[in-house]
Amino acid sequence: MAFSPPPPKPVSPGLYLVATPIGNLRDITLRALDVLEAADLVLAEDTRVTAKLLNAYGLSKKLQRYDEHVSTEVEARVLDALAAGQIIAQVSDAGTPLISDPGQSLARAAAEAGFPVHPIPGASSVLAALSIAGLPTERFLFAGFLPPKSGARRTRLEELAQTPATLVLFETGPRLAASLNDMATVFGPDRPAAVCRELTKLHEESVRGHLSDLTADPRLLGPKGEIVVVIGPARTEVATEADADAALRLALKTLSPSEAAAEVARQLGLNRRDLYRRAVAFKSE
Repeated sequence: MAFSPPPPKPVSPGLYLVATPIGNLRDITLRALDVLEAADLVLAEDTRVTAKLLNAYGLSKKLQRYDEHVSTEVEARVLDALAAGQIIAQVSDAGTPLISDPGQSLARAAAEAGFPVHPIPGASSVLAALSIAGLPTERFLFAGFLPPKSGARRTRLEELAQTPATLVLFETGPRLAASLNDMATVFGPDRPAAVCRELTKLHEESVRGHLSDLTADPRLLGPKGEIVVVIGPARTEVATEADADAALRLALKTLSPSEAAAEVARQLGLNRRDLYRRAVAFKSE
C-alpha cells in the first residue's frame, strides 16, 4: 500500500516538546520527524538513546544533554539560542517530555520570555496503559513514581486511596511486588487493577485482576522492563446487598457463577468469594 501523507509544513523558530517512541521505533510521528530534521539543537535526557532514534531515521543533529543535573547551566544557552531564532527540540528517552521527566523549568522560562513553545504529541505510556487496562477512563490521575520505601509508599497510597478516579502509576521491576502488596493493604484486596509492562515492545504484557490476584501472580515477582500500574477508582458509594444481588442476577444470564462473581466484584468493589457463594445459590434456584 502506498501512503500519501500531507506535505510537511515549514518549522518556525521556537521550542518544541517532541514525544518519542516508548518502545517500537515506528511509533514516531511524521511531524516529530519534521521537527527533528529542522532542529538546530536537540535536548535529550540521554544523548546515546536519542542518537539511536535519530540514526534510525538517518538524522544527524547536534545533541545536548538536558536533565535535572545540568538543566540550570543549559537553560540560559537555550534561551539565547531561541532569541537568535533557532529551532530547539526537547525529547525524553521515551514518551512525552515533561511527564515524570525534567524540562518544566525550561518550558516555563521559554514561555515567560515570550518564545513559542509547541507540543508535538505522540507516544505516552500513561495513555497506552490506560487504554488497555479495562478500567474507567472518564477520569484519571497520573501519580508518577511511588516512594521506594514501604512506609513512605503507604503514606502516599493513603493520600490517593479515596481518589474518585482511575490511578496511573509508574513502578520498577524490583519494587513491583512490594508495591502491589502495599496497594492491596491500603486500597483493599478487591480493588481492580492492571500491570502493563514493556508496552509496544517485543515482550509486551498486561496482567489484569484484583490486587489480591496480582500480588499472588508469579509473573509479577520482579519482572524486567518499564512498568505502568493502573488502579480502579475508589467507590464513592458503598454498594448495598440489593445492588449486589441485582448485579449478580443480571450477570448470571450470560456468565457462570465464578465469572459473574468476578465481574460484579470488579464493578462494585465487593468481596468476590462472598459474591460467588451468592451466585451459586441464585443459580440453583
